[in-house]
Amino acid sequence: MVDFTALQTTLLTDLSSELPAALRLQRLVVGVRDAFACSAVVLLRLDGDSLRPQAATGLVHEVLGRSFTMGKHPRLAQIMASREPVQFAADCELPDPYDGLLQDSPDAPLPVHDCLGMSLFLDGRLWGAVTLDALEPDHFDAQTLTSLRACALYIESVLRVCRLEHDLRSLRLSRPEGVAGESDAPSSILGSSAVLRQLLDELGVVADSELPVLLQGETGVGKELFARWLHRHSPRSDKPLVYVNCAALPETLAESELFGHVKGAFSGAGQDRPGRFETANGGTLFLDEIGELPLSIQAKLLRALQNGEIQRLGTDEPRHVDVRVIAATNRKLWEEVRA
Repeated sequence: MVDFTALQTTLLTDLSSELPAALRLQRLVVGVRDAFACSAVVLLRLDGDSLRPQAATGLVHEVLGRSFTMGKHPRLAQIMASREPVQFAADCELPDPYDGLLQDSPDAPLPVHDCLGMSLFLDGRLWGAVTLDALEPDHFDAQTLTSLRACALYIESVLRVCRLEHDLRSLRLSRPEGVAGESDAPSSILGSSAVLRQLLDELGVVADSELPVLLQGETGVGKELFARWLHRHSPRSDKPLVYVNCAALPETLAESELFGHVKGAFSGAGQDRPGRFETANGGTLFLDEIGELPLSIQAKLLRALQNGEIQRLGTDEPRHVDVRVIAATNRKLWEEVRA
């Protein structure tokens, strides 16, 4: 019997976190594998007449760099031609696309096993497919087929989230300020008190400089608004303003998110990806809740601040960036350092 409880918990947890698509999809396929108690799960995206793995578990890592032409892989072609789950029995004579790619026995032919797959759609258009493999013959039964139909809805929901996140990031980068919108108009900071005027005067003093700025204040006082004001009144105002919520970054993800990664740096890293420092090159990087960053990343952050030099995860090659950093926190970091 398929149990979706753990998978649902993972998906709900991930929805509340800002995750790279590669990591979100990798967590998804691991959850599907556990739910169906099978040996391998692969998520493939349609690219012309080929399918390219976007995430996989149970197969060798190199599968993420493969491309499976449907004309050469009839099993995948059958899955893509149907809107229903397609099962291949243990005695099916059609060649298996994953021969020699099994994680526990690389380069060896797959033993007799059970296979299952289903096409996936995004907004009514064919997106790709998910495949499940079990090394035990007859592992998948009629109930499994019904469960896969339900699971496909979960998978398509995650794909939709990934696309929306991609569209949002593209929209941010297409604007003069990476995360700015109509709320960034001068009227977004309202007030005429002496304290507010003094604060704006102090910000005006540092706006033209290249020095990093730390904004301190309780949650809800508008630190992000003042960070945007600083950027808008700086010489970098026509370049990106990129926002990072450090409190939402898991420790295992923070380095990749800030500095980027190269293909193969970790499971699910199917291609090179720039980090937020590179995205903000020439402009401003706003690190909200910087006090929540893990200690393990402080040395690399210091190197970026002092030398303008970063390294993508998975390579020793240095990259130079021209970024002004504005940070914000609701913690009294100076007192914590002294203590």
